[in-house]
Amino acid sequence: MPSLLSADFANLQSAIESVPSADALHVDVMDNHFVPNLTLGLPVVESIRSVTEAMLDIHLMIEDPDRWAPGYADAGAESVTFHIEAASAPVRLARELRNRGARAGMALKPATPIEAYRDLLPEIDMVLIMTVEPGFGGQKFLDLMLPKITRTRELLDAVGGDIWLQIDGGVSVETIERCAEAGADAFVAGSAVFNADDPDAMVQTLRTLTSPG
Repeated sequence: MPSLLSADFANLQSAIESVPSADALHVDVMDNHFVPNLTLGLPVVESIRSVTEAMLDIHLMIEDPDRWAPGYADAGAESVTFHIEAASAPVRLARELRNRGARAGMALKPATPIEAYRDLLPEIDMVLIMTVEPGFGGQKFLDLMLPKITRTRELLDAVGGDIWLQIDGGVSVETIERCAEAGADAFVAGSAVFNADDPDAMVQTLRTLTSPG
């Protein structure tokens, strides 16, 4: 799914319309506290919701997601992901997001181990493994995350159910196949899509690279 972090913020609707084949739109919300960057917030997400019926996949890189995350579900986002490092009561937050009609996602920074949170997995709908340090687009993919993706896949398979394993950071035609082979089944690509001559063709190319066979 394309990350709007790499789109032209002055022309977000045009960027959205340039990727009609996307399975969803990934929206990064940063507060300049949890990560060293400031992007957009709830009013912009509400505006995005008003111009597209595409699935909105919100990635909250913010402090105090317990307070702010439910508002994004109320705004119509189908998926809301919070960072486990920032959540005070992750189980309660995940249940609140689900109660408001959104899939609940749990994101982990590169240095955060998945094993410590295995007991939380039945409460969530997606694990997001950051394959760069969160905060900025266009970073180089961290290959050392591949074993972590594999370990996460094994834990999710043991839990069962419809829990997605999403990868975000440095995803491109050069790296996406390795992520899929390691066990990921949802992929966020920003600069690889919006820096392409034909963003929608790139979305389709990336999807083909993750298809079995």
